[in-house]
Order: sequence, then C-alpha cells, then structure tokens
Amino acid sequence: MRFQVSVRETILRKVKMKLKLKTHKGAAKRFKLSAGGKIIRGHSYARHILTSKPSKRKRKLDQITTVSEADARKVRAMLPYGR
Repeated sequence: MRFQVSVRETILRKVKMKLKLKTHKGAAKRFKLSAGGKIIRGHSYARHILTSKPSKRKRKLDQITTVSEADARKVRAMLPYGR
C-alpha cells in the first residue's frame, strides 16, 4: 500500500533541502547563551508582592543564573540556533 505524498514533500526531495528548524519564541524570550555556551535564565517570584519579601531575597532574585544540566538539553532543543 502506498501513502500519498504531499506536493511540498516531493519538491523538497527533488531539491534535497533540509527544513529550517523553528525557534520556540517563548524560550527565546526567557533564555540566553553565555559566551562559554551555557544557558542563562532569570529568577521567578520577582515581579509582584515584593513588600512581603526581605531585601536580601529580592537582591538574590534579581541576579541571573545558569540552567541546570537536567533542563539544558530541553532548552537547547527549543533554541536550535542559539537564540
């Protein structure tokens, strides 16, 4: 049994092109790559209801940090061109 092949797929097969990968726009707004290739992110819980949080905690939340190695692979998949 043969499956129907779309017109676009047949054109791509003839031209031998690779498809472009799409960047996940939500991830592109939240993550950046450092010069060394690590993924950098901001902290959550720093947008509102700040009066009930200590100053030390608010200062720590303002700093950027790296994404854990467990999540780095998922983030890299969402950012195929590094941003």
